[in-house]
Amino acid sequence: MRTSLFLSAFLFVILSSACTPTVQLAMPNEPININLNVKIQHEIYIKVDKALDNILGESSGLF
Repeated sequence: MRTSLFLSAFLFVILSSACTPTVQLAMPNEPININLNVKIQHEIYIKVDKALDNILGESSGLF
């Protein structure tokens, strides 16, 4: 009885170790290329009408 228990435990260890996944790290064959074609265009247009300039002026008392 003790021998069969030992044999079954040994068989279980052998079978379970065969199912373990393996992780491998390998360098790629080709170099890693990162292409960054970015065009940043920033435009600010400020157009103030003369009447609006008078409203927002210092003498208007708004601020």
